[in-house]
Amino acid sequence: MKILVIGSGGREHAIVQSIAKSPKADVIYCAPGNAGIAQLAECVPISVMEFDKIVAFAKEKQIDLVVVGPDDPLAAGLVDELEKAGLRAFGPNKAAAILEASKAFSKDLMKKYNIPTAAYETFDDPAAAEAYLQTADYPIVLKADGLALGKGVLICQNKEEALEGVKTIMEDKKFGSAGNRMVIEEFMTGREVSVLSFVDGKTIRIMSSAQDHKRAKDGDQGLNTGGMGNFSPSPFYTDEVDAFCKEHIYQATVDAMAAEGRPFKGVIFFGLMLTPKGPRVLEYNARFGDPEAQVVLPRLKNDIIDVFEACIDGRLSDIDLQFEDKACVCVVLASDGYPLSYEKGKVVTGLEKFEGKEDVYIFHAGSKFAEDGKTVLTNGGRVFGVTAKADTLKQARTLAYEATNWVEFENKYMRTDIAGSIVDLD
Repeated sequence: MKILVIGSGGREHAIVQSIAKSPKADVIYCAPGNAGIAQLAECVPISVMEFDKIVAFAKEKQIDLVVVGPDDPLAAGLVDELEKAGLRAFGPNKAAAILEASKAFSKDLMKKYNIPTAAYETFDDPAAAEAYLQTADYPIVLKADGLALGKGVLICQNKEEALEGVKTIMEDKKFGSAGNRMVIEEFMTGREVSVLSFVDGKTIRIMSSAQDHKRAKDGDQGLNTGGMGNFSPSPFYTDEVDAFCKEHIYQATVDAMAAEGRPFKGVIFFGLMLTPKGPRVLEYNARFGDPEAQVVLPRLKNDIIDVFEACIDGRLSDIDLQFEDKACVCVVLASDGYPLSYEKGKVVTGLEKFEGKEDVYIFHAGSKFAEDGKTVLTNGGRVFGVTAKADTLKQARTLAYEATNWVEFENKYMRTDIAGSIVDLD
């Protein structure tokens, strides 16, 4: 098979790596890809939002399967365009991708179908939002309605912070048009857990749980980021939690989308808060998480192409989804200053040390080749995800942090406490 993956981050590197394991994958392309993906696939200089070029390339190369990684092209309808052209694509169409593209839609869906989540209100007018906040309970959470690279959420401790948050989101438009509408919701306490799933429109198959570290600095301090590290599985995702979520959240979400005339095919990412009153949905994503994919996919035992095709064809019920009984830890190597301002174009050394290693991976998130076509340069805020797999979380964490020393670049920055508090519980 000829396969085209859309995207350029660590998530797409993890997807390409999984595809490359399949005996069905004869040729892999990635648009636009990065320096790490280039080791496994032919990278094509087409942006993820250049739909006409993507469709034309896929037709010209007679691509058998297109896998769309990022949220923006899914929300804008890339899968629709591919299917219109007679191409097979893995990922939700535009109507289904609204599950992530609009927080107001997803909150209304949960309310309508009794899927447990935080209490909330939606606002189009900043003045109305400010009036609501005058008598609200604090802390409180403000969310830009649209896509904001995982950063459009503000946790406000008091009224002053919340009123400033309304200005930031709705008036100053810090997150662009994503802030045209805003959701204000109650602040929930508890452990946060991520659960990825494959969906074929009616059937859902749950992947392994994971736990993200969103804040930029140790001790969960600093600004929200796209994710500074991750581990899987989460020890807090117990059999009891799993049973509750299967009964009240997972299948209920799939059924709700079908009932709304928006059958979902692809990956649903459930962001869960394990509150004292039970699990609640924090958010939905309509694709693999990043860096969740980097700690979940290396443990997948199935041929991922079989799973993708089953989702497309509505026969996911035939798939017995299996994962290795191992742990994975991913530590993100970022450019110092991320997520605000940071320098690109720094020379990277030490990547060759990862070659031939069985259970240690370096997923490229923001990298590119220099003009010589050989030297790897930094090209983003999150540059690499160093991931290790082992029998226990403690072993995986030790291995991952040892491997972070193998690669060097100027302004290298990382959190030093990924999975640390969890390992201390052992």
